[in-house]
Amino acid sequence: MNKKSSFYLLAISFVSTLGGFLFGYDTAIISGCNSFLESQYNLTASMLGWVVSSALLGTILGCIISGRVTDLYGRKKTLILAAGCLTISAFGSMLPPQFLGDPDASFWITSSLDSSFITLIVVRIIGGIGVGITSVVAPIYISELTMPEKRGKMVSLYQLSITLGILLAFLVDWLVLNQAGEKAGIITGADVGLWDWLFVEELWRGMFGTEIPIAVLFLVLLMFVPESPRWQVVNGKEKEALATMSRLGDLEMAKSQLAEMKEATIQETQGLKELFKPYLRRPFLIGILLPMFSHLSGIAAIMYFAPNILNESFKSVESSFLGAVLVGMVNSIFTFVAILNIEKYGRRKLLLIGVIGAAVSLMGVGILFALGSNLVIIPLLIYVACFAFSYGPIVWVIISEIFPTKIRGLAVSIGSLSLMVTGFFITLTNPVFIETIKPSGTFFLYGTLTIPAIWFIWKFVPETKGKTLEEIEMSWKTDNKKQKQSK
Repeated sequence: MNKKSSFYLLAISFVSTLGGFLFGYDTAIISGCNSFLESQYNLTASMLGWVVSSALLGTILGCIISGRVTDLYGRKKTLILAAGCLTISAFGSMLPPQFLGDPDASFWITSSLDSSFITLIVVRIIGGIGVGITSVVAPIYISELTMPEKRGKMVSLYQLSITLGILLAFLVDWLVLNQAGEKAGIITGADVGLWDWLFVEELWRGMFGTEIPIAVLFLVLLMFVPESPRWQVVNGKEKEALATMSRLGDLEMAKSQLAEMKEATIQETQGLKELFKPYLRRPFLIGILLPMFSHLSGIAAIMYFAPNILNESFKSVESSFLGAVLVGMVNSIFTFVAILNIEKYGRRKLLLIGVIGAAVSLMGVGILFALGSNLVIIPLLIYVACFAFSYGPIVWVIISEIFPTKIRGLAVSIGSLSLMVTGFFITLTNPVFIETIKPSGTFFLYGTLTIPAIWFIWKFVPETKGKTLEEIEMSWKTDNKKQKQSK
């Protein structure tokens, strides 16, 4: 691949992963809003869980519709739909209707859910739909455009974009909190300017509003990217596919890959029935359980509630926000470690090392919380590092590689749905767990739930490094034939 082709692929990957950046940004930005939303709306622990997890409820809906939509209408159009949802959510989260409570009260709280609160949840669900669609389609889109020897790195860019979004959001939360000073979240009832309303009295609005320029940029740039050539081949648009592949490499390589795609397509039949064929039982199991195991380790709760969790140890709001920034930095740094090593060491080895490290460090967090130590952040950062170079990027890489082209969108949407449903319940229950079984019990639980994943990866997850998507597909069929012959 020449420099021009490499730059073209990188530019396309950058655009498609902006959705992942928004996913990470939205995940972390609300972590700074939690305490202010809790005070302003007088939320219980269970209600706070619902508010924060509402976006994940949207991601579940997004995952459900994304597979069918992307297989019917293409990767590009589906990503544009996701960008539209994210843009609506960004504007709506910052500017839900004014409160219906008493304007003279120091905090405008009503006994029931007011229009502002309901609107906030609705637009966060809409944003979640966009995130769910993006989480399915972006890794597929990148994997279908990339040469085998670089596919792991390029798909990992999606996870890197999530971690960078998380890091920037933690930094923005900390900056907004600091500029607001002692007046942060205190509603006086007096007329104030737009800036003070958004970034002082109701600073959670300003935090949400910082997503707007990123969401709009994502929507605009998607207009200029090509459709996936593999999707074009499946849908009889071979001329357009060849033109795209030629821009990604030389003409001879493009023709060779096009012939390989056509051969694989002939052997496939579209729909859910194909997914349940005997040769796809193992990848189907991997596609569901691997994402589920990744979120049973508690990563979603840690990212959504990072300042809240760290405040249980630090007992200082400012220190907990700085700790959250550190979590974001470690997350980003060790995602780079994965990107640099995924083609060298392979998916399986990094996954095993990272998951073992995650289980041990989660137990360490539980022990230090039980001892009342303020050193909790050390094993917590080790856990984040282990997750970042294993579960984080490699789950997305594997589930975007192991299914045939014609049903890849449907299959990956089921895997992504598994991840999002697990993340939803982990996030929903975290505040209640923290309140009832305490932080120590919560992290012991997450550590225990991580242990079965080690056996599953060792037993069922193959190495896909260096293989074309068509070679991976044929390996499932070969394995299935061998199993039949051995019987």
